[in-house]
Amino acid sequence: MTEIAVGDQVAERTVHLTRESLVRYAGASGDFNPIHYRDDVAERVGLPGVLAHGMLTMGLAVETLVPWLGDSGRILEYGVRFTRPVVVDPETGAQLSIVAVVGAVDEDTARIDLTVRHADTTVLGKAQVRVRRD
Repeated sequence: MTEIAVGDQVAERTVHLTRESLVRYAGASGDFNPIHYRDDVAERVGLPGVLAHGMLTMGLAVETLVPWLGDSGRILEYGVRFTRPVVVDPETGAQLSIVAVVGAVDEDTARIDLTVRHADTTVLGKAQVRVRRD
């Protein structure tokens, strides 16, 4: 890994989610909760619409680092707080914007802070990844 300093942006990407993305993720993960694909169920339980799976959002966020890291095995720890839902419109979908910035560096590891936004709202709080530097 090249030299890094606190504040360096190390990765960035935008991901477009569709309802098809949610169906595919449900099949892969086994999470078939209807709030992830049925508007009527989401509305009935008081949600603003069909929501992306939290773990899908979390996975997409951390995957942003893999090209920079060169090896996902360098990820030592990862944690987030789910702060806002990602509503996936049936026609326009949803855009996730992910930015990764170095938050702390020590001799062996670095903490990378992820900012994950949808519709100008941060959807993951305290999204931090500890990575091995060697």
